[in-house]
Amino acid sequence: MDGLTTTNLNSLKKIYSGKVRDLYEIDDKRMLMIATDRLSAFDVILNEPIPAKGKILTAISNFWFDKLKDLVPSHFTGEQAEDVVSAEDRPQVEGRAVVVKRLKPVPVEAVVRGYIVGGGWKDYKATGAVSGITLPAGLVEAQKLPEPIFTPSTKAAVGDHDEPISFAQTCDLIGAELAAKVRDTAIKLYLAASEYAATRGIIIADTKFEFGLDEDGTLCLMDEALTPDSSRFWPADQYQPGSNPPSYDKQFVRDWLETTGWNKTPPAPALPLEVAEKTAAKYREALEKLTG
Repeated sequence: MDGLTTTNLNSLKKIYSGKVRDLYEIDDKRMLMIATDRLSAFDVILNEPIPAKGKILTAISNFWFDKLKDLVPSHFTGEQAEDVVSAEDRPQVEGRAVVVKRLKPVPVEAVVRGYIVGGGWKDYKATGAVSGITLPAGLVEAQKLPEPIFTPSTKAAVGDHDEPISFAQTCDLIGAELAAKVRDTAIKLYLAASEYAATRGIIIADTKFEFGLDEDGTLCLMDEALTPDSSRFWPADQYQPGSNPPSYDKQFVRDWLETTGWNKTPPAPALPLEVAEKTAAKYREALEKLTG
């Protein structure tokens, strides 16, 4: 199966390897971030790649970083990835890498939900609330919420699970002022992105942002933005409250994994080529719909 699952640059030092992205040190102010074709499901990295996934994710993220730049600064430096590596390393970075500022990460996942689905739906059914936010009674699965809600989670290490936390816990973790800024910025970004996506026939049910602080303490958007890896995209023409619509993301892989009897601990079952290719097609369709 074609795809880049690991990177090994000779011209820069690798400093981190996550579920999807590898980071390389350029200097004390800049890093190179490469999106591989790795896929994680249920917090386990699968052995098989999704063809060209890293390039698709990078193209979608770059599109959103540019589109939302007037709402919040991002980690971009404006330099080209090909210019900071040697000629022999360029095939590993072309179309899938960006040069970014070294920021101080804010240690929460900034999750915004516009629809009640997934883990939020499970919590709502059990308690009538999500992340400590009480919601109206009588909602059905995948229903649009009266307004988007901020439902943060912890940022787990690779292989661990993110844990949902309340806004009060977020304030305890990062301070009330920064927590309010992260919440308000994340909701503002979600609203702007949702409004645009709606014009392209896509509903953004929920999404996850990551933020960092630059040396001046300015909040910046980082990592990735509004991709099928970090968001739930639904085709608007197939949306029906009361059922979970098909999505442009790795749900196809998750659904297949659920049929295997796998206990969701490593190693994951081998992914059939057909499932990988159909997942890649979903990602590509999201890119084409969003960017035209």
